[in-house]
Amino acid sequence: MIRYLLRRLLLMIPLLIGITLISFVVIHLAPGEPTDLQTQMNPQASAELQERLRAQYGLDQPLPVQYGRWLSRLVRLDFGESFAQDNRPVLGKILERLPITIFINVLSITAILATAIPIGILSATRRNSFFDRATTIFVFIGFATPSFWLALLLMDQLGVRLGLFPVVGLKSLGYDYLSWGGKLLDMAHHLVLPVLVSAFGGLAGFSRYMRSNMLEVIRQDYILTARAKGLSERAVIYRHALRNALLPVITILGLSVPGLIGGSVIFETIFAIPGMGKLFYDGVMMRDYPLIMGILVIGAVLTLIGNLLADLGYALADPRIRKA
Repeated sequence: MIRYLLRRLLLMIPLLIGITLISFVVIHLAPGEPTDLQTQMNPQASAELQERLRAQYGLDQPLPVQYGRWLSRLVRLDFGESFAQDNRPVLGKILERLPITIFINVLSITAILATAIPIGILSATRRNSFFDRATTIFVFIGFATPSFWLALLLMDQLGVRLGLFPVVGLKSLGYDYLSWGGKLLDMAHHLVLPVLVSAFGGLAGFSRYMRSNMLEVIRQDYILTARAKGLSERAVIYRHALRNALLPVITILGLSVPGLIGGSVIFETIFAIPGMGKLFYDGVMMRDYPLIMGILVIGAVLTLIGNLLADLGYALADPRIRKA
């Protein structure tokens, strides 16, 4: 297991370099430059000023030279300085926002697994029942509902019209004057809608995966043997069938990490949550190349770690893989 872990960690290095190279080329192929925002809206800005700004940012160099300089700083964990007016280090700006995004994604994954696994098990063990058909309709609705439309709908109905939940930010105006428990409840109150939007689509997909996997497992011969031995149905399902049915779900969970991180851009922007997704959106609008690359690198690292954890979880759930 240790050799497998070390080999996977070493393979992550060239994969990460390839991701950064493609990302670096793509963002520079997009129309517009950071200097355009500072010169095009200023009638007194001359072409000479624009060239000086391009030289200051290093944009006058060939693209391979720019990437080589950026990669040499990345090796030292230096993401450069933002092109924004604050001119702050990129790593500092990301570390301020990253915990919020990770926290919301962890809550979303927890909500997805805690809800999708029981729904999938019940749908498989009660196939063609009313519950199974109702959850099937729910799955179709979940797949067909765009997350941004759902967020706007919930904001309008539950936030604006009924006033049940806040629709902006993570804290109320009097947050600093609340007790410790009051602060926790206030933040939880603000997180209900963002977590619901983030988890809704994943909940639909994971419940369907769990159902199909469970249906396949309960048809196996060893399940019939366990029932023939007189084991209770609960023991057959939860002790013997569940572990094997979870194996594909664990793999899909690792592959879903990029989608959750990418979805953060949508709901964090809509709900004005000061997370990494909102920071990424602002960076794209400002053509802040160092900030964009820094966030893409962090997102790529989190994705690779998520896939690695999924493979390790697969090995822990299946003894055959550990022995191999």
